[in-house]
Amino acid sequence: MPGTSSTKIQNILTPEYERFDEANRLQGETLVRRGTVDMYENRPPIRLTPHLHVIKIGGHGVIDYGSKIVLPVIEEIGELSRTYQILVVTGGGVRTRHVLDIGLDLGMPTGVLAELSSKTSDQNATMLSILLSKWQGEKIASDDLLDLPKKLHLGILPVMPGTPPYGLLEYSGRGHEIPVHRTDTGALLAAEVVGAQSCILGKNIDGLYTKNPTKYPDAEFIPEISASELLAMEMEDLGVEPKMLELMVHAQHLKAVYVVNAHKPGRITAAVEGKPIGTIIWCR
Repeated sequence: MPGTSSTKIQNILTPEYERFDEANRLQGETLVRRGTVDMYENRPPIRLTPHLHVIKIGGHGVIDYGSKIVLPVIEEIGELSRTYQILVVTGGGVRTRHVLDIGLDLGMPTGVLAELSSKTSDQNATMLSILLSKWQGEKIASDDLLDLPKKLHLGILPVMPGTPPYGLLEYSGRGHEIPVHRTDTGALLAAEVVGAQSCILGKNIDGLYTKNPTKYPDAEFIPEISASELLAMEMEDLGVEPKMLELMVHAQHLKAVYVVNAHKPGRITAAVEGKPIGTIIWCR
């Protein structure tokens, strides 16, 4: 019938019923318009713990090596906590890879893989918190992040699993089912949301290289680089999680992430003290 299409469009633009709304500056906003939050640009978010140093201890790169590597790291972090505010974040390691291998072989969806892989990071957090008990080590969950100011004031050294709590709501990325939000990303998210001073990734490498140094002797060391530059390189062996780099580009509090060799005593301490050590990835 003539006029039917224009009538439908008009009904969409001017619905029959009005929205029940509350008067506020975001009234009627979709919250996806680019300029939505411009009116708040002079109001920086509160930094809950501006003096906090988030130290991620990798499962694959550190914890899986056992006591000869882990115990000196524990001693170094424990002694640091006497002077600095520290949050320890744990990776998953070999057990994460094992469960992902089985889950992928069985066709598990990404959300299930995220749930399964989170268990090993949690187990590692339990073990490290016990090892750090001499320095008031206490395992916490991501839900406890808002309690950090109080816990730090009480002299507690918090330890939390690094797997972000997306769980079954995790999504696949880059055309595969492996969860994209893993423990490097979890450490970055924790540091950013509480307004930490620094985020340090303790691994089994001196920093980042242009290629995998264990396979290519001509690999060049990268002392510092921006997150956006590192993403643009599209490296085969990146050394850190791509999702962490994507989030770093939009960081509001953190200025950089350090990648250091936790197998070498003093490297974590140097990063906490702000010395140029390992690879510094700038948040832009």
